[in-house]
Parts: sequence; structure tokens; C-alpha cells
Amino acid sequence: MMHKAGFVNIIGKPNVGKSTLLNVLLGENLAIVNPKAQTTRHRIKGVLNGTDYQIVFSDTPGIMKPAYKLHHKMLDAVNETFTDADVMIYVAEIGETEMDDGLKEKLKTLKVPVFLVLNKMDTINQEQLENALQHWKSVFDFTTIIPISALHKFNTAFIIENIIKHLPFADAYYDKETLTDRNERFFVTEILREKILSLYQKEIPYSTEVAIVYFKDEPNISKIGTVIYVERESQKAIVLGHQGKAIKRLGTEARKSMETFLGRKVFLEITVKVQDGWRDNDAALKKFGYE
Repeated sequence: MMHKAGFVNIIGKPNVGKSTLLNVLLGENLAIVNPKAQTTRHRIKGVLNGTDYQIVFSDTPGIMKPAYKLHHKMLDAVNETFTDADVMIYVAEIGETEMDDGLKEKLKTLKVPVFLVLNKMDTINQEQLENALQHWKSVFDFTTIIPISALHKFNTAFIIENIIKHLPFADAYYDKETLTDRNERFFVTEILREKILSLYQKEIPYSTEVAIVYFKDEPNISKIGTVIYVERESQKAIVLGHQGKAIKRLGTEARKSMETFLGRKVFLEITVKVQDGWRDNDAALKKFGYE
């Protein structure tokens, strides 16, 4: 039997449902989802296997104007997707009408199919949908435009069908059992970072980074030590909260999610440290995995 395999890379502005779409397409909660911007900081690959195909999806940070070196590193992760894509998916929300001119020019240079996935179609009527489709046809010459509701998993199977049509015949890139290129340590930090996004406001989620100090698997339990880095002492005080109540809540919620993800009990230790200006520090960014 002939086998199809290829890389399908998902790009778009922040908050357009890219991570939700990845999770729906994979049938697994792989990427963290949060309505705040900059939820995704790294390129995350998820592998979907069928009887005669393998799709390697990539979720990427949202495309934005960089304000810190961190943002430049995040955009580097987006730019990587232009070098290995067999299919490119641009995700936009209903109500969004513009695409960055520079991005358009880059997409025009690709010799692979470019899909538009138009998310949140459940929020409008048929006439509004038709108007949106006509508008996007005038914006860029997409290979196909697929309106969906990622939240309600509506029309998402049609994306898979169209991808398979355009995949090249090739050997599988990963074993059938592989779900992602990332390890447990990475997803533990993502879980903790997602809880920070959910529980803290203003600048805190954007000024924090999470690192693993130790990760020890013992019979029936994983012992995990983490550090939350912030940029200022005032931010550290907010993360800790009055009498440590905020970080206690953070630890409890993160531990429960980690236990669900890992399928075993977790002992979680969280320390908060200040690293001034880490978002503009090359050495710190490298330490945190932003190559």
C-alpha cells in the first residue's frame, strides 16, 4: 500500500484558535489553550497516524510585532515552518479581514498548498459567512478555504481530508506510537505556564518563564521541582500572593493537571526567582530553550 506523509504547519495571528485546532485534529490536548495572547511560545509538533498516512502538524507562536528578543525567537519558530511545509495552514477568525503584506509575499514564494481555515463560523449566519469567504478570496489565492468551529469540532474532519489529498507519497517520519516530538518535561512546564496564564492578570503571564530543576520518576509518583522566573521583585510578590495563598492555589491546580497528563501521582515543588530582563537576555533565552 502506498503511504502518504508530510509536514502541515499551522500559522496565524495570536488568539485565532491555532492550538485548539491542533488539539481537535490530533484528538489529544497537546497544546495549551488560553484566550490570552502569547500562549504558544515554542513550535510544537503533533503526529496524526492513519492506515495509509502520517501528518506531522506544527503549532507555532502567533505572528506579531516583536517587542522583546523573546518575541524575535518566537517568530524564528514561525519562520522555520516555511522551510519544511508540505501544506501550510493559515488560521483566521471570523471578523478578521487583513493579512500582513510581508506574510503574503512569503506565502506566495511557497510551492506547496496554502489553506485558509476560517475559525468561529458558529458565531455568524450564512450570509455573513458567504461575505467572509468572498472577502478572503480577494485577499490571497488560497488553495482552499475551510470554514470551521474548532470549539464545536465542526467541519474539522474536512481539513484532514483535504490535507491527505495534497500530501506527498513518502515514508513515515515517526513511529506509529509517537504523538509529539516533545518530552514530558516540556509539557510539565507548559502545564504550569498555562495555569499562570489562567490565574494571574496584567503583565505577570508575559513576564514569567518556567524551568525544571529536577524530574524524578519513582514507583507510583513523579517528584518535580520547578522554578518560575519573573523580571522584578514586585512580580515575585504577586506570584506568591498574600501569605503564599496565590502560589499555593497555582501549585494545587498545576499538580492536578500534571497528574492527569502523566497518569500518576505528582509531588510538585515551585520556587519563584527574579531574573531581571530575561526576555531581552540572549543567555537566559538560550537557557529557557529559545535557540
